[in-house]
Amino acid sequence: MSKDKAVFLKTAIIEKILKLKVYFCAMENVVGLQESEEQELYEHLKIIVDKGQSLLRIDKFLMVRVENASRNRIQNAIDAGNVLVNQKQIKASYKVKPFDEISIVLPHPPRDTEVYPEDIPLDIIYEDSDLLVVNKVAGMVVHPGFNNYTGTLVNALAFHFEQLPQLPGNDGRPGLVHRIDKDTSGLLLISKNEKSITHLARQFFDHSITRKYIALVWGDIENDGTVNGYIGRSVKDRRVMDIYDDEEKGKWSVTHYKVLKRLGYVTLISCELETGRTHQIRAHMQHIGHPLFNDAMYGGDKILKGTTFNKYKQFVDNCFELLPRQALHAQSLGFIHPTTKEYMYFESPLPPDFKAGLTKWENYIATS
Repeated sequence: MSKDKAVFLKTAIIEKILKLKVYFCAMENVVGLQESEEQELYEHLKIIVDKGQSLLRIDKFLMVRVENASRNRIQNAIDAGNVLVNQKQIKASYKVKPFDEISIVLPHPPRDTEVYPEDIPLDIIYEDSDLLVVNKVAGMVVHPGFNNYTGTLVNALAFHFEQLPQLPGNDGRPGLVHRIDKDTSGLLLISKNEKSITHLARQFFDHSITRKYIALVWGDIENDGTVNGYIGRSVKDRRVMDIYDDEEKGKWSVTHYKVLKRLGYVTLISCELETGRTHQIRAHMQHIGHPLFNDAMYGGDKILKGTTFNKYKQFVDNCFELLPRQALHAQSLGFIHPTTKEYMYFESPLPPDFKAGLTKWENYIATS
């Protein structure tokens, strides 16, 4: 081999390795690569395509199956050689077929999925040998996941209790029988043993758990009502949920709402869930034209109702600062105790940020 050819090959190898710096961000945080000529690749995710899968571009296929994965990130990962089909690199235009074996590979080992205890204060409003009820603050993630491997409610629970049970298919979420979003505050029910988690999970499945939320929404809601439909991932943005008429596009969902207070351009409502789907209240209220106040994901972080005066715009901006997240609070929780069979009911007052935003609206209406 000539000296020039050897230099060319060496350069090509280095360029290939450097390409791996474009990591699959939906699977892991960016980690710097050592610029060496040899780099071991580790499998982070494997998907066996279902036998009934129709031909579909792999970038679209993975958008549905990988958490927080945008199409652009997936395409970057494919271009960098981090996505293999049947152990071979492919292009973003590749169409998956039944029984294809898709692997996500990265130049560092997968993150340890064990939940590590962390001494994080918890607002426990009730506890016995079977369960506890926690008042979660807004901003706290419930369980570890992408970009949130520490500082979660589950990390705190792992510190406070020696062992919490898991449901089948609920790995990494010890004790959890339901969840609320990161920026939603309020009550969560936690199980402490196998008997309890099975009994409580059944109540959630049967929709016999009582759950009421308080929400501040854009617009003047005239009457109490019910929103229902099949809820599923949006085809435009996989991070959010849409409501469909087709049962093949989602899961059935029902939310009943009541008007508590009308405040001109916004309305304070209570919502009672029959079902507990991802983003259910947020998606339902957006669906009927009343997004939650300051819900950025569902368009509520803009001025949707009101005047065009600068003074009003400044007022709303001040409300956004006081309440810097979607105005949703899990206020009450009722269930049958798994051991005593008694009905238990708990309520949580509005947290300071929600109360401050609501008070500002009340004062605005009173002086207008």
